[in-house]
Amino acid sequence: MNWQTPHAEKLASIGEISEKTGLSPRTVRYWEELGLLPGVRRRAGGRRVYGRDELERLRFILRLKNMGLSLDEIRDLNAVHGIEGSTRAMLRRLDELLERHLDDVDARLGELMGLRDDIQKYRDHVKARIDGGRAGRKAGRRRP
Repeated sequence: MNWQTPHAEKLASIGEISEKTGLSPRTVRYWEELGLLPGVRRRAGGRRVYGRDELERLRFILRLKNMGLSLDEIRDLNAVHGIEGSTRAMLRRLDELLERHLDDVDARLGELMGLRDDIQKYRDHVKARIDGGRAGRKAGRRRP
């Protein structure tokens, strides 16, 4: 590939790709080491350069991380795609992972709603004690 042609893909440095994704350069290099970002090209001096495919993959990884998938699960998706050579197989595995994470979120939401109810009941109890203390003082009674 001739890097000087006007129709060549615009390549970005690790700093530029970090700005576009919000990831630190260290994270981008780490994900590359884990195999989440295969085939990163390098210039003659050894500096990494990233194209549109790498940018899209980084954004995809970020989206999956934001949905609660671990780096191991994301690496598993890459392996499924690599072994089966099929996006459809990877998407089936992704659907399984997302279903499991959705179940986990639903369970946590149930726990949080229970916690919210407990906090509200205790707050009501505290308010009643505060109000009871005021009523006692108004009637001329002092509480220790």
